[in-house]
Amino acid sequence: MSQSRTPSLLDATCEGYVYDLAALSPTDATSWGIAGYDGQLQDFSPDYWESIAERTREMIADVDALNDGTDDSDDDDDFDDVDHVTAAVLRDRLRIEADLHHRGEYLRLLNNIESPVQIIRDSFALMPTDTAEQLDNIRSRMSQVPAALAGYRESLAEAAGHGMVAAHRQVEAVISQCEELSDSGSVLDGVGLDADVAEVERAKDAFAEMADWLSTEIAPQAPYEDSVGRERYELFSHHFVGDVVDLDEAYEWGLHELRTVIQEQKRVVADLYGPEVSVRAAYRKLNQDERYTLKGTDALVEWMQGVADQTIADLHGTEFHIPEPVRTLEARIDPAGSGSIFYTPPSDDFSRPGRMWWSVPAGQENFHTWQELTTVFHEGVPGHHLQLGQAIAERDNLNLWRRLACWNSGHGEGWALYAETLMKELGYHEDPGTYLGYLDSQRLRLARVVLDIGVHLCKKTPEGTGVWDGSYAKSFLRENTAMDDVNLHFELERYLGWPGQAPSYALGQRLWLQAREEALAQGQTAREFHANALRLGSVPMSVLRDEVLD
Repeated sequence: MSQSRTPSLLDATCEGYVYDLAALSPTDATSWGIAGYDGQLQDFSPDYWESIAERTREMIADVDALNDGTDDSDDDDDFDDVDHVTAAVLRDRLRIEADLHHRGEYLRLLNNIESPVQIIRDSFALMPTDTAEQLDNIRSRMSQVPAALAGYRESLAEAAGHGMVAAHRQVEAVISQCEELSDSGSVLDGVGLDADVAEVERAKDAFAEMADWLSTEIAPQAPYEDSVGRERYELFSHHFVGDVVDLDEAYEWGLHELRTVIQEQKRVVADLYGPEVSVRAAYRKLNQDERYTLKGTDALVEWMQGVADQTIADLHGTEFHIPEPVRTLEARIDPAGSGSIFYTPPSDDFSRPGRMWWSVPAGQENFHTWQELTTVFHEGVPGHHLQLGQAIAERDNLNLWRRLACWNSGHGEGWALYAETLMKELGYHEDPGTYLGYLDSQRLRLARVVLDIGVHLCKKTPEGTGVWDGSYAKSFLRENTAMDDVNLHFELERYLGWPGQAPSYALGQRLWLQAREEALAQGQTAREFHANALRLGSVPMSVLRDEVLD
């Protein structure tokens, strides 16, 4: 950890901003580990979104005013090097958020992974259940679910009045999720309260009402076109990648890199099983291999935890200095059953550890370690857990906003995908089976660059025989991943409903690799480059380059 510094006026302003956001968005407070808000729930109404936007605009003005008052002298209120980075990150992130609000993107927010229904549902998974007070918080938040969904309907209705409605497949996906939340066996039954308590029953009824309202009021207005068009997509891309992307160049780059990975897969498969065996057939053979097969979620959690613990032990003191509280990582099963795999960071005081979650769909019993070893590196160490845990451990130098509330997908997901490549470089995929799993992960992320840009910009398909649409995207995705159909369906809907996010993995990794190459050329070691980069927290990739490279 670098030498501590005295918090600045900008740091204090950022801290006030985070606490104001926590009061406005209690689910964020829960995620960040800020106490006092677990019993509350924002209502997702137009007034809510406007309150967030107004506070964001105030913060932008505060940064500009503080910057105008600095002259690089020795006065206490002048910016130091850390403040200059903080100001650059704030301007980039907050101005994009303000632009998204101005365009109505938050009012219309509806997709299968990152919109109010999922935010409400997932907030309960992070809430502790050990004490009576904690259970009271869950009961209190649960009691506010009907009002939150009512406010969300106001926002969607206002957006629809301006012709802004999510694509039909996203509406149908959220309807299904609301119905699942309202049924017996709902994840709401497992949050720590008795399933038949009044608050749970009313929340389930509210989700049923939400499903009916979406079916009757929004679905008839929803377009069947998945594309969001170039203008919206450019903003989303900048938001997620953390840099301005030449989308047409990125599309062609993705196609080229995808072909390269496919050729490497074919070479590995030929060495394993002979030249007559296809990559798809090799996947089936690996899935049937008992050496790579886990049966049941208990075995899955035990394996994930073992890999994570061993990797931390291996890398601490060699490739990285891992702060002591970051050496704890928990593997969990997510009850939502969506098919996704994700990570949640520690609370600011590390009382809640970092956790990697596997949301196992109903009926899935077998898991294949050849395919998923690289996923544990991505979600754990040296991926998200090291990256986000290191930022939180930098509390002597990074203010609360930079430690907890600032997240840039190109930096974060790009680092996690880069971490997969780093583990390959360090010799963790000498087994050709897990090496194929690594290549499958790389292939998927490159395919997502092509698919996402292709669909949303209505580009010609690689064969040049048509234009990208949802149907072609599904066959393209199936061709370029080993995932099963349940996960594939979820992932496809995610890409189509969350434009610009999926490409941020491979595009971010590309920027990380370019930055490392330049850093090594300037005389840094890889360990120095990693330490210099991770101590910054999550920053736009353009800012990272400015800070890490001479």
